[in-house]
Amino acid sequence: MLKKYLSLLSVSVFYFTQAQNVSVLKNTMDVYNGGGLPGTAKYNAMAGSLGALGGDASSALVNPAGIGVAISGSFSGTLAINSISNNSTLAGASKDYQFNKTNLGNLSGIASFQLLTETPWRFVNVGVNYSSKSIEDYVETPGNNNLTYAIPATSDVLTYKGHAFNRYGTVDKTNIAIGANYDNQIYLGAGLNFHGARIEQYDSAAFYSAVDKNIGYFEKQDTPYTESATGFSANIGIIGKVSNELRLGASIETPTWWTINRVYNYYESPKDGTAAEDRKLSTPMKATLSAAMVPSKNFAINLDYTLGLGKNKYTVYGPAERELNEFYNTYSKTTSEIKVGAEYRIDKLRLRGGYGYESSPLKSVGLTELTINGNTKDQNYNNLLLGERNTFGFGLGYDFGAIFLDATYQNVSSKYKNPFLKGDANYNAGYFSNKYVVEYDGSLVSDVKRNLNNFYITLGWKF
Repeated sequence: MLKKYLSLLSVSVFYFTQAQNVSVLKNTMDVYNGGGLPGTAKYNAMAGSLGALGGDASSALVNPAGIGVAISGSFSGTLAINSISNNSTLAGASKDYQFNKTNLGNLSGIASFQLLTETPWRFVNVGVNYSSKSIEDYVETPGNNNLTYAIPATSDVLTYKGHAFNRYGTVDKTNIAIGANYDNQIYLGAGLNFHGARIEQYDSAAFYSAVDKNIGYFEKQDTPYTESATGFSANIGIIGKVSNELRLGASIETPTWWTINRVYNYYESPKDGTAAEDRKLSTPMKATLSAAMVPSKNFAINLDYTLGLGKNKYTVYGPAERELNEFYNTYSKTTSEIKVGAEYRIDKLRLRGGYGYESSPLKSVGLTELTINGNTKDQNYNNLLLGERNTFGFGLGYDFGAIFLDATYQNVSSKYKNPFLKGDANYNAGYFSNKYVVEYDGSLVSDVKRNLNNFYITLGWKF
Protein backbone atom coordinates (compact mmCIF):
# COMPACT_ATOMS: atom_id res chain seq x y z
CA MET A 1 0.00 0.00 0.00
CA LEU A 2 2.79 2.42 0.93
CA LYS A 3 4.64 1.62 -2.31
CA LYS A 4 1.50 2.36 -4.32
CA TYR A 5 1.04 5.64 -2.43
CA LEU A 6 4.59 6.77 -3.08
CA SER A 7 4.32 5.98 -6.78
CA LEU A 8 1.51 8.52 -7.09
CA LEU A 9 3.72 11.34 -5.87
CA SER A 10 5.96 13.43 -8.06
CA VAL A 11 9.67 12.88 -7.52
CA SER A 12 10.04 16.38 -6.12
CA VAL A 13 7.39 15.91 -3.46
CA PHE A 14 8.85 12.49 -2.60
CA TYR A 15 12.10 13.94 -1.34
CA PHE A 16 10.52 16.29 1.10
CA THR A 17 8.46 13.47 2.66
CA GLN A 18 11.58 11.55 3.62
CA ALA A 19 13.58 11.78 6.82
CA GLN A 20 16.24 13.93 5.16
CA ASN A 21 16.68 17.32 6.78
CA VAL A 22 16.75 20.03 4.13
CA SER A 23 19.86 21.51 5.73
CA VAL A 24 21.77 18.40 4.52
CA LEU A 25 20.73 19.19 0.95
CA LYS A 26 21.74 22.83 1.34
CA ASN A 27 25.08 22.19 3.08
CA THR A 28 26.08 19.72 0.37
CA MET A 29 25.82 22.48 -2.22
CA ASP A 30 26.80 25.47 -0.06
CA VAL A 31 29.66 24.10 2.06
CA TYR A 32 31.15 21.10 0.29
CA ASN A 33 31.27 22.53 -3.23
CA GLY A 34 34.04 24.94 -2.20
CA GLY A 35 32.73 28.21 -3.61
CA GLY A 36 33.42 31.67 -2.23
CA LEU A 37 36.65 30.97 -0.39
CA PRO A 38 38.66 34.16 0.16
CA GLY A 39 42.13 34.86 -1.17
CA THR A 40 44.31 37.92 -0.82
CA ALA A 41 42.64 41.34 -0.69
CA LYS A 42 43.68 41.85 -4.34
CA TYR A 43 42.03 38.55 -5.34
CA ASN A 44 38.84 39.44 -3.45
CA ALA A 45 38.66 42.98 -4.86
CA MET A 46 38.76 41.52 -8.38
CA ALA A 47 36.02 38.99 -7.46
CA GLY A 48 38.56 36.16 -7.81
CA SER A 49 39.08 36.92 -11.51
CA LEU A 50 42.79 36.18 -12.06
CA GLY A 51 42.68 33.10 -14.28
CA ALA A 52 44.74 34.53 -17.13
CA LEU A 53 46.58 37.26 -15.24
CA GLY A 54 48.13 35.18 -12.45
CA GLY A 55 51.05 36.47 -10.41
CA ASP A 56 49.13 36.52 -7.11
CA ALA A 57 49.45 33.39 -4.96
CA SER A 58 45.65 33.14 -4.67
CA SER A 59 45.36 32.92 -8.47
CA ALA A 60 46.15 29.22 -8.01
CA LEU A 61 42.61 28.81 -6.65
CA VAL A 62 41.44 29.46 -10.23
CA ASN A 63 44.42 28.43 -12.36
CA PRO A 64 47.70 27.06 -10.90
CA ALA A 65 49.55 28.31 -13.99
CA GLY A 66 49.21 31.76 -12.43
CA ILE A 67 52.00 30.80 -10.02
CA GLY A 68 54.36 30.60 -12.99
CA VAL A 69 53.68 34.25 -13.90
CA ALA A 70 55.40 35.54 -10.74
CA ILE A 71 58.98 36.80 -11.16
CA SER A 72 59.72 37.31 -7.44
CA GLY A 73 58.88 35.69 -4.14
CA SER A 74 56.19 36.97 -1.79
CA PHE A 75 54.38 36.20 1.44
CA SER A 76 51.16 37.72 2.79
CA GLY A 77 48.48 37.37 5.44
CA THR A 78 44.87 38.53 5.12
CA LEU A 79 42.46 39.48 7.90
CA ALA A 80 38.80 38.86 7.04
CA ILE A 81 35.95 40.78 8.69
CA ASN A 82 32.53 39.49 7.65
CA SER A 83 29.19 41.15 8.38
CA ILE A 84 26.24 38.83 7.65
CA SER A 85 22.61 39.92 7.37
CA ASN A 86 19.64 37.59 6.80
CA ASN A 87 16.01 38.60 6.37
CA SER A 88 13.32 35.89 6.33
CA THR A 89 9.74 36.83 5.37
CA LEU A 90 6.62 34.71 5.85
CA ALA A 91 3.08 35.96 5.18
CA GLY A 92 4.17 39.60 5.26
CA ALA A 93 6.06 39.36 8.56
CA SER A 94 9.86 39.48 8.64
CA LYS A 95 12.74 38.63 10.94
CA ASP A 96 16.18 40.21 10.57
CA TYR A 97 19.37 38.88 12.05
CA GLN A 98 22.87 40.35 11.77
CA PHE A 99 26.20 39.24 13.13
CA ASN A 100 29.92 39.79 12.54
CA LYS A 101 32.82 37.37 12.28
CA THR A 102 36.55 38.08 12.19
CA ASN A 103 39.16 35.48 11.29
CA LEU A 104 42.38 34.84 9.39
CA GLY A 105 41.03 34.57 5.86
CA ASN A 106 44.19 33.81 3.92
CA LEU A 107 47.87 33.00 4.16
CA SER A 108 49.77 32.70 0.92
CA GLY A 109 53.24 32.82 -0.54
CA ILE A 110 55.32 32.18 -3.63
CA ALA A 111 58.93 30.99 -3.76
CA SER A 112 60.39 31.94 -7.13
CA PHE A 113 63.40 30.15 -8.64
CA GLN A 114 65.05 31.64 -11.70
CA LEU A 115 66.58 29.01 -13.98
CA LEU A 116 70.04 30.12 -15.03
CA THR A 117 70.20 27.90 -18.10
CA GLU A 118 70.30 28.43 -21.82
CA THR A 119 66.89 26.78 -22.31
CA PRO A 120 63.70 28.86 -22.78
CA TRP A 121 62.52 27.85 -19.28
CA ARG A 122 62.84 31.03 -17.19
CA PHE A 123 61.28 30.32 -13.77
CA VAL A 124 59.94 27.46 -11.70
CA ASN A 125 57.84 28.71 -8.80
CA VAL A 126 56.17 27.05 -5.83
CA GLY A 127 53.03 28.59 -4.35
CA VAL A 128 51.14 27.83 -1.15
CA ASN A 129 47.70 29.22 -0.45
CA TYR A 130 45.57 28.66 2.66
CA SER A 131 42.02 30.02 2.60
CA SER A 132 39.46 29.81 5.39
CA LYS A 133 36.01 31.23 5.97
CA SER A 134 33.32 31.03 8.61
CA ILE A 135 30.13 29.30 7.46
CA GLU A 136 28.12 30.54 10.42
CA ASP A 137 24.56 31.27 9.36
CA TYR A 138 21.32 32.01 11.17
CA VAL A 139 17.93 32.28 9.46
CA GLU A 140 14.98 32.96 11.78
CA THR A 141 11.44 33.02 10.41
CA PRO A 142 8.58 34.70 12.33
CA GLY A 143 5.59 32.84 13.73
CA ASN A 144 1.95 33.03 12.70
CA ASN A 145 -1.04 32.52 14.98
CA ASN A 146 -3.14 31.08 12.13
CA LEU A 147 -1.04 27.91 12.00
CA THR A 148 -1.93 25.44 14.74
CA TYR A 149 -1.34 21.78 15.47
CA ALA A 150 -3.71 19.63 17.55
CA ILE A 151 -1.84 17.03 19.61
CA PRO A 152 -3.53 13.64 19.07
CA ALA A 153 -5.27 12.05 22.08
CA THR A 154 -5.01 15.29 24.11
CA SER A 155 -6.87 18.58 24.41
CA ASP A 156 -3.71 20.58 23.70
CA VAL A 157 -3.38 22.77 20.62
CA LEU A 158 -0.01 24.22 19.63
CA THR A 159 0.38 27.56 17.83
CA TYR A 160 3.39 28.11 15.57
CA LYS A 161 5.64 30.84 17.00
CA GLY A 162 8.75 30.67 14.82
CA HIS A 163 11.53 28.63 13.29
CA ALA A 164 15.31 28.89 12.94
CA PHE A 165 18.10 27.25 10.97
CA ASN A 166 21.32 27.82 12.91
CA ARG A 167 24.72 26.78 11.59
CA TYR A 168 28.25 27.15 13.00
CA GLY A 169 31.57 26.11 11.56
CA THR A 170 34.39 26.77 9.12
CA VAL A 171 35.54 25.51 5.75
CA ASP A 172 39.11 25.75 4.46
CA LYS A 173 41.30 24.85 1.50
CA THR A 174 45.08 24.49 1.29
CA ASN A 175 46.53 24.67 -2.21
CA ILE A 176 50.12 23.71 -3.07
CA ALA A 177 50.99 24.53 -6.67
CA ILE A 178 53.98 24.47 -8.99
CA GLY A 179 54.14 26.88 -11.92
CA ALA A 180 56.67 27.17 -14.74
CA ASN A 181 57.51 30.01 -17.13
CA TYR A 182 58.47 29.07 -20.68
CA ASP A 183 60.10 31.97 -22.53
CA ASN A 184 57.71 34.49 -20.92
CA GLN A 185 55.08 33.22 -23.36
CA ILE A 186 53.59 30.04 -21.90
CA TYR A 187 52.92 29.31 -18.24
CA LEU A 188 52.09 25.83 -16.94
CA GLY A 189 50.86 24.84 -13.49
CA ALA A 190 49.59 21.97 -11.37
CA GLY A 191 48.25 21.95 -7.84
CA LEU A 192 47.04 19.73 -5.01
CA ASN A 193 44.16 20.88 -2.81
CA PHE A 194 43.43 19.73 0.72
CA HIS A 195 39.97 20.63 2.03
CA GLY A 196 38.47 20.69 5.50
CA ALA A 197 35.03 21.43 6.93
CA ARG A 198 33.42 21.52 10.36
CA ILE A 199 29.64 21.94 10.66
CA GLU A 200 27.30 22.20 13.63
CA GLN A 201 23.70 22.42 12.40
CA TYR A 202 20.40 23.12 14.23
CA ASP A 203 16.81 23.01 12.92
CA SER A 204 14.42 24.27 15.63
CA ALA A 205 10.78 25.35 15.87
CA ALA A 206 8.81 27.09 18.63
CA PHE A 207 5.15 26.43 19.54
CA TYR A 208 2.82 27.91 22.17
CA SER A 209 0.88 25.31 24.19
CA ALA A 210 -2.74 26.14 24.99
CA VAL A 211 -2.57 23.81 28.01
CA ASP A 212 0.86 24.70 29.40
CA LYS A 213 0.45 28.44 28.59
CA ASN A 214 4.07 28.76 27.49
CA ILE A 215 6.31 28.38 24.46
CA GLY A 216 8.10 25.07 23.94
CA TYR A 217 11.06 24.42 21.64
CA PHE A 218 11.19 21.49 19.23
CA GLU A 219 14.14 19.93 17.37
CA LYS A 220 13.90 18.30 13.95
CA GLN A 221 14.62 14.59 13.90
CA ASP A 222 18.35 13.94 13.27
CA THR A 223 19.29 17.40 14.57
CA PRO A 224 21.35 18.95 15.99
CA TYR A 225 24.10 17.25 14.03
CA THR A 226 27.82 17.79 13.64
CA GLU A 227 30.04 16.94 10.70
CA SER A 228 33.82 16.86 10.47
CA ALA A 229 35.13 16.35 6.95
CA THR A 230 38.33 16.22 4.93
CA GLY A 231 38.62 16.33 1.15
CA PHE A 232 41.11 16.22 -1.70
CA SER A 233 41.22 17.55 -5.26
CA ALA A 234 43.82 18.46 -7.89
CA ASN A 235 44.00 21.05 -10.64
CA ILE A 236 46.10 21.81 -13.71
CA GLY A 237 46.24 24.86 -15.95
CA ILE A 238 47.90 26.80 -18.72
CA ILE A 239 48.25 30.47 -19.65
CA GLY A 240 49.50 31.61 -23.03
CA LYS A 241 50.33 35.02 -24.46
CA VAL A 242 48.64 35.50 -27.83
CA SER A 243 50.33 38.91 -27.99
CA ASN A 244 51.94 41.28 -25.52
CA GLU A 245 48.47 42.57 -24.69
CA LEU A 246 46.31 39.42 -24.81
CA ARG A 247 46.55 36.34 -22.59
CA LEU A 248 44.36 33.25 -22.64
CA GLY A 249 44.08 30.67 -19.88
CA ALA A 250 42.41 27.34 -19.16
CA SER A 251 42.28 25.13 -16.10
CA ILE A 252 40.42 22.14 -14.74
CA GLU A 253 39.90 20.94 -11.18
CA THR A 254 38.98 17.35 -10.39
CA PRO A 255 35.99 16.51 -8.20
CA THR A 256 36.60 17.01 -4.51
CA TRP A 257 36.46 13.65 -2.76
CA TRP A 258 35.15 14.17 0.77
CA THR A 259 35.11 11.84 3.78
CA ILE A 260 32.50 13.00 6.28
CA ASN A 261 32.07 11.87 9.89
CA ARG A 262 28.55 12.67 11.10
CA VAL A 263 26.99 12.53 14.59
CA TYR A 264 23.32 13.40 15.07
CA ASN A 265 20.54 13.31 17.65
CA TYR A 266 17.90 10.64 17.23
CA TYR A 267 14.56 10.95 19.04
CA GLU A 268 12.50 7.85 19.73
CA SER A 269 10.20 7.46 22.70
CA PRO A 270 10.81 6.26 25.34
CA LYS A 271 14.58 6.58 24.75
CA ASP A 272 16.41 9.36 22.96
CA GLY A 273 20.03 9.19 21.96
CA THR A 274 22.64 9.87 19.30
CA ALA A 275 23.82 8.03 16.22
CA ALA A 276 26.91 8.25 14.05
CA GLU A 277 27.70 7.48 10.43
CA ASP A 278 30.41 8.03 7.83
CA ARG A 279 29.67 9.39 4.39
CA LYS A 280 31.73 9.82 1.23
CA LEU A 281 30.86 12.57 -1.24
CA SER A 282 32.29 13.62 -4.59
CA THR A 283 31.43 17.08 -5.90
CA PRO A 284 31.40 18.19 -9.56
CA MET A 285 34.67 18.92 -11.33
CA LYS A 286 35.20 22.46 -12.59
CA ALA A 287 36.59 23.85 -15.85
CA THR A 288 37.62 27.50 -16.25
CA LEU A 289 38.36 29.51 -19.38
CA SER A 290 40.03 32.90 -18.96
CA ALA A 291 41.08 35.89 -21.00
CA ALA A 292 43.07 38.95 -19.97
CA MET A 293 44.01 42.24 -21.61
CA VAL A 294 47.12 44.10 -20.47
CA PRO A 295 47.31 47.12 -22.80
CA SER A 296 49.90 48.83 -20.59
CA LYS A 297 51.87 48.33 -17.40
CA ASN A 298 49.29 50.46 -15.61
CA PHE A 299 46.10 48.62 -16.54
CA ALA A 300 44.90 45.01 -16.69
CA ILE A 301 41.47 43.40 -17.00
CA ASN A 302 40.57 39.70 -16.67
CA LEU A 303 37.51 37.58 -17.45
CA ASP A 304 36.91 34.07 -16.06
CA TYR A 305 34.14 31.65 -16.96
CA THR A 306 33.78 28.53 -14.78
CA LEU A 307 31.52 25.59 -15.60
CA GLY A 308 30.58 22.79 -13.22
CA LEU A 309 30.87 19.32 -14.76
CA GLY A 310 28.88 16.52 -13.16
CA LYS A 311 26.70 16.26 -10.07
CA ASN A 312 27.11 15.75 -6.34
CA LYS A 313 27.31 12.03 -5.61
CA TYR A 314 27.31 10.19 -2.27
CA THR A 315 28.65 6.67 -1.87
CA VAL A 316 25.54 4.61 -1.17
CA TYR A 317 25.51 2.88 2.21
CA GLY A 318 21.72 2.92 2.64
CA PRO A 319 18.44 4.70 1.80
CA ALA A 320 19.64 8.14 2.96
CA GLU A 321 22.50 8.37 0.43
CA ARG A 322 20.31 6.89 -2.28
CA GLU A 323 17.68 9.61 -1.72
CA LEU A 324 20.34 12.33 -1.80
CA ASN A 325 21.79 11.04 -5.07
CA GLU A 326 18.36 10.77 -6.68
CA PHE A 327 17.61 14.34 -5.66
CA TYR A 328 20.80 15.71 -7.21
CA ASN A 329 20.47 13.50 -10.31
CA THR A 330 16.97 14.87 -10.88
CA TYR A 331 17.31 18.50 -9.87
CA SER A 332 20.95 19.54 -10.20
CA LYS A 333 21.75 21.68 -13.20
CA THR A 334 25.02 22.66 -14.80
CA THR A 335 26.29 25.56 -12.72
CA SER A 336 28.23 28.43 -14.18
CA GLU A 337 30.12 31.40 -12.81
CA ILE A 338 31.39 34.45 -14.61
CA LYS A 339 33.84 36.90 -13.02
CA VAL A 340 35.49 40.05 -14.28
CA GLY A 341 38.19 42.00 -12.48
CA ALA A 342 40.44 44.95 -13.27
CA GLU A 343 43.41 46.79 -11.78
CA TYR A 344 44.69 50.29 -12.54
CA ARG A 345 48.03 51.58 -11.24
CA ILE A 346 48.85 55.19 -10.47
CA ASP A 347 52.51 55.15 -9.53
CA LYS A 348 52.55 53.06 -6.33
CA LEU A 349 48.76 53.18 -5.81
CA ARG A 350 46.53 50.34 -7.05
CA LEU A 351 42.81 50.67 -7.80
CA ARG A 352 40.90 47.41 -8.18
CA GLY A 353 37.34 46.29 -8.83
CA GLY A 354 35.41 43.19 -9.80
CA TYR A 355 32.03 41.56 -10.33
CA GLY A 356 30.97 37.92 -10.16
CA TYR A 357 27.75 36.09 -10.96
CA GLU A 358 27.04 32.49 -9.93
CA SER A 359 23.93 30.68 -11.14
CA SER A 360 21.58 28.69 -8.92
CA PRO A 361 22.64 25.02 -8.62
CA LEU A 362 19.08 23.63 -8.85
CA LYS A 363 16.36 23.41 -11.46
CA SER A 364 12.75 24.13 -10.57
CA VAL A 365 11.81 21.91 -7.62
CA GLY A 366 8.29 21.08 -6.53
CA LEU A 367 7.15 20.36 -2.99
CA THR A 368 4.04 20.12 -0.89
CA GLU A 369 3.72 23.58 0.61
CA LEU A 370 2.02 24.18 3.95
CA THR A 371 0.04 27.41 4.06
CA ILE A 372 -0.28 29.52 7.21
CA ASN A 373 -3.88 28.30 7.51
CA GLY A 374 -2.77 24.68 7.70
CA ASN A 375 -3.75 23.69 4.15
CA THR A 376 -1.37 22.07 1.66
CA LYS A 377 -0.75 22.67 -2.03
CA ASP A 378 1.78 21.62 -4.65
CA GLN A 379 4.18 24.41 -5.59
CA ASN A 380 7.28 24.73 -7.80
CA TYR A 381 10.29 26.93 -6.95
CA ASN A 382 13.21 27.99 -9.13
CA ASN A 383 15.47 29.19 -6.31
CA LEU A 384 14.97 26.65 -3.55
CA LEU A 385 17.65 26.46 -0.82
CA LEU A 386 20.24 28.49 -2.77
CA GLY A 387 19.67 31.22 -5.31
CA GLU A 388 21.78 33.16 -7.75
CA ARG A 389 24.69 34.99 -6.14
CA ASN A 390 26.09 38.37 -7.10
CA THR A 391 29.49 39.59 -5.91
CA PHE A 392 30.83 43.15 -6.12
CA GLY A 393 34.36 44.06 -5.06
CA PHE A 394 36.38 47.23 -4.70
CA GLY A 395 39.89 47.62 -3.35
CA LEU A 396 42.90 49.84 -2.88
CA GLY A 397 46.54 48.87 -2.60
CA TYR A 398 49.83 50.61 -2.05
CA ASP A 399 53.28 49.31 -2.93
CA PHE A 400 55.90 50.53 -0.44
CA GLY A 401 58.64 48.59 -2.21
CA ALA A 402 59.37 45.39 -0.32
CA ILE A 403 56.13 45.80 1.67
CA PHE A 404 52.63 46.08 0.21
CA LEU A 405 49.30 46.83 1.87
CA ASP A 406 45.90 46.11 0.32
CA ALA A 407 42.33 46.71 1.53
CA THR A 408 39.09 45.46 -0.02
CA TYR A 409 35.35 45.80 0.42
CA GLN A 410 33.21 43.02 -1.06
CA ASN A 411 29.44 42.52 -1.14
CA VAL A 412 27.77 39.16 -1.81
CA SER A 413 23.98 39.01 -2.12
CA SER A 414 21.41 36.31 -2.87
CA LYS A 415 17.70 35.49 -2.54
CA TYR A 416 16.21 32.04 -2.07
CA LYS A 417 13.18 30.07 -0.88
CA ASN A 418 13.56 28.52 2.56
CA PRO A 419 11.46 25.35 3.24
CA PHE A 420 11.02 24.07 6.81
CA LEU A 421 8.68 22.38 9.30
CA LYS A 422 8.07 19.27 7.18
CA GLY A 423 7.93 16.17 9.36
CA ASP A 424 6.25 13.09 7.92
CA ALA A 425 4.94 10.68 10.56
CA ASN A 426 5.54 7.70 8.22
CA TYR A 427 9.29 8.28 8.51
CA ASN A 428 9.54 9.40 12.14
CA ALA A 429 10.77 12.73 10.79
CA GLY A 430 8.91 15.28 12.88
CA TYR A 431 9.91 17.96 15.38
CA PHE A 432 10.41 16.68 18.93
CA SER A 433 10.19 18.25 22.38
CA ASN A 434 10.40 16.50 25.73
CA LYS A 435 6.60 16.19 25.64
CA TYR A 436 5.22 16.25 22.09
CA VAL A 437 5.95 15.46 18.45
CA VAL A 438 4.81 17.82 15.65
CA GLU A 439 4.39 16.22 12.22
CA TYR A 440 3.22 18.30 9.25
CA ASP A 441 2.65 16.93 5.75
CA GLY A 442 3.98 20.06 4.04
CA SER A 443 6.71 22.68 4.28
CA LEU A 444 6.29 26.28 5.23
CA VAL A 445 8.33 28.36 2.77
CA SER A 446 9.81 31.76 3.58
CA ASP A 447 11.62 34.26 1.36
CA VAL A 448 15.21 34.86 2.47
CA LYS A 449 17.44 37.78 1.48
CA ARG A 450 21.08 37.18 2.38
CA ASN A 451 23.64 39.96 2.33
CA LEU A 452 27.36 39.67 3.16
CA ASN A 453 29.59 42.69 3.59
CA ASN A 454 33.18 41.50 3.66
CA PHE A 455 36.28 43.53 4.50
CA TYR A 456 39.79 42.23 3.84
CA ILE A 457 43.18 43.66 4.79
CA THR A 458 46.36 42.11 3.38
CA LEU A 459 49.89 42.86 4.56
CA GLY A 460 52.60 41.36 2.39
CA TRP A 461 56.32 41.18 1.76
CA LYS A 462 58.07 40.78 -1.58
CA PHE A 463 61.54 39.29 -1.79
